[in-house]
Order: sequence, then structure tokens, then C-alpha cells
Amino acid sequence: AVRVGTRHVEASLQSYAHVKFEDPDRAPGPRMAAAQRAAIAGFHQTGDGRWMYIHPGFAHNTESLLELFGHPSNEDESRQVVASWEAPQLEREIMRRGLCSAMVRDPEEWDASPMGRILNARPVVEIIQVGDADPRPAGAGPRPLTDYKVLDLTRVLAGPTCARTLASYGARVIRISAQDLPHVPLFVAETGLGKRSAHIDLKSDSGRSKMRELIGEADVFSQGYRTGALERQGFGVADVVREKPGIVYISINCYGHEGPWRSVPGWEQLAQTVTGMASLHGNYHNDGRPELQPAAVTDYTTGYLAAYGALAALLRQREQGGSYWVRVSLARTGVWMRGLGLREATTYRPFDDEEIRSYRAVAQTEWGAMHHLRPAVELSNTEVLWKQPPVSLGSHAPAFTG
Repeated sequence: AVRVGTRHVEASLQSYAHVKFEDPDRAPGPRMAAAQRAAIAGFHQTGDGRWMYIHPGFAHNTESLLELFGHPSNEDESRQVVASWEAPQLEREIMRRGLCSAMVRDPEEWDASPMGRILNARPVVEIIQVGDADPRPAGAGPRPLTDYKVLDLTRVLAGPTCARTLASYGARVIRISAQDLPHVPLFVAETGLGKRSAHIDLKSDSGRSKMRELIGEADVFSQGYRTGALERQGFGVADVVREKPGIVYISINCYGHEGPWRSVPGWEQLAQTVTGMASLHGNYHNDGRPELQPAAVTDYTTGYLAAYGALAALLRQREQGGSYWVRVSLARTGVWMRGLGLREATTYRPFDDEEIRSYRAVAQTEWGAMHHLRPAVELSNTEVLWKQPPVSLGSHAPAFTG
């Protein structure tokens, strides 16, 4: 039997907010605390009366946006600068520079747009057979994924949540990063449950060789890079399937894997912004001013959907053979969630500390005791849990054991 607590699921869409460290002084720090970043981030109205969500991203992206806007020092200056642009023009310029921000659209505008039509025509979770391979026999371990190995080349929330979910079913997961990639320390801890962590430099011959060695052992390869980035390093879906027939390759991005925005970087907030979620939520709660959902709904949900796709593909591989490509995106998830409708505000019941404590477990980590949400799924015959505490990035050698 499978049991899923709906309130527990609801809490899991704010999972990082429910992490508590017994010693706050040892807890992983915030991404950055620059005043300029805070001043420019969020919804701003443009000169044509429309709205933009300005997302500074990581530090190097923040500096590029600040340069575009003339380094505003406070929110008033930021509003004035954004108001000097028309929204479509500003969105195009920001995307041209490879940065992250987007114009607010209502559902009808997104659905009628070229990108919306392409993305909305795709399934929420795509599972595509991309090669032939013999079936892999079922493992003999006590948990569903005991004998399976997962390479996790993702960061922030959606991708790491996918691999963390597979780890909760017993998979051996190693998170691969690079020393020069920025991360959000709290997210690293919260999504690192059940994982080893290693650094590999894919720009070096030795790093690429080590990655191919790990692919030879892996059953799942999960990545959240921009479309085309890993292909240039020799680790696109065709490369990985050729290296390991029978593997399940997962691609996670913001705007989907086809169409004019397939290589545009994005975040949770931008998926809500473009698909009409922020518009709907604002019309309902905020007198028409766009407003985000009070949770990372597309990030976490996309991560869980990616894990679902991986499980379905692994089952198909076991029964029929083949190599599979699982594709999900934050924006496609957003459209799906938008279609579920809005709940009446009067039916919402906030979480109190006692209820959240009932969903928590404790991991002993390098940062001290970390109270975190348990998986929301319970299985009658097998455990769903994480047996390894989170660690700092690069804490292990690049190997599944050791």
C-alpha cells in the first residue's frame, strides 16, 4: 500500500523553509546579501504599464543586470530605471544578454505565444525511447532502487529534488558539481539528503574521462544545464546513451526542450511569471499586482515529476529494454498546476510548529543536528528514507562507494 499525506505534501513545497539547525551559527549561510541585489529583485512596472519580474540570479548575473540598469542603489531607483523601458523590449534585451528576467503574462497570452503553444503541446513528463538495449533485471535489494546508481548534475531545487527522491527509495546517488559553480548553501544541505558529493571538472580531459567512467556504472543520469551546454562537453543524451546503453537520461530546465526559449535560463519565479500563475494569483489576492505563490511550487513539483518519470522509465527499461530520455520543465509544470485551479483563501490553514515537527526527521550533519521534512510518501513493505546525511559539495571522491 502507498500512503501520501496531503498536508505533508503541501509542506514539502516549502521544504527548505522548514529546515531547522539546532545551532544556527553553524548553519549553511545564505547565497548572498547584497543590498543592490535586494533592491532590484522582484516585480517592477514598466513604462507601458506592464510588469516584469527581475531575477538577479547568482552573483555574476547580478552584476550584469546592475550594469544594464546603471547600478541602482535602492528600490526607488530600481523602479525608475525599469519604468524607462517597455516590457517586451526589456525582456528581449535581458534574454539577449543571457540573463534571467521575464515579462508577466496572463494565461491566455502565454498559451497563445509561440513558446507557449510549443510547450503546452508536450506532456508534463516526457519519456522518449532514444536507443535500444537489453532489459536490466530487477534488483534483489530490500528497497525499490537498492541496486540502482544515479548521477546528479543539477543544482538549486528542481533537479536536486529529483535525485533526492530517488535516494529515498534506496538509489545510490552521487552529486557532481564543479568548484567554480555557485550554489545556494541552504539548498545544498536540504536537497543533499541521501547523496554523496564530488567535484569533477568537465572542461579537463581527466574530468571527462572520470565522468565517462561513472556513466559506465550508472542507471540514471540527471542534468539541469542549459540546452546544448552538456552536448558541447560530450555529455548530451546521445553521447551518454552511446556510452551506457539502457541508461535513463533526465533533462530539467525552465522553459522546455524545444522552441525559441529552450536555451534561455530561468528560475521558479520566472516560470510562475510567464505562464500566468503570478497573474492569476495577483488578481485573486493582490488587486491585480502580480504575486508569486508562497512556495517553490514549480521547482519542487518539477523535481518530483522528474523522479516519477525516472521510475517509469526504469520500469519500462526493466520490462522492455531500451534507453530513455525523461524531459520536464518548470514552465510546463506551471501550466499543469495552473490548470488545477485556485483554492479559496478561506480554506487555507497555515502550518504551526507542532504540525511541522510531526513531519520532521533529524540528520546529524557537519553543520550539527538538522531537522528536515521526511518524505511525504510511505510504503507498506519498504522504507522511504535517507540513510546518508547531507554534506558539503565535493566532500567525496568521484565514486559511488568508498
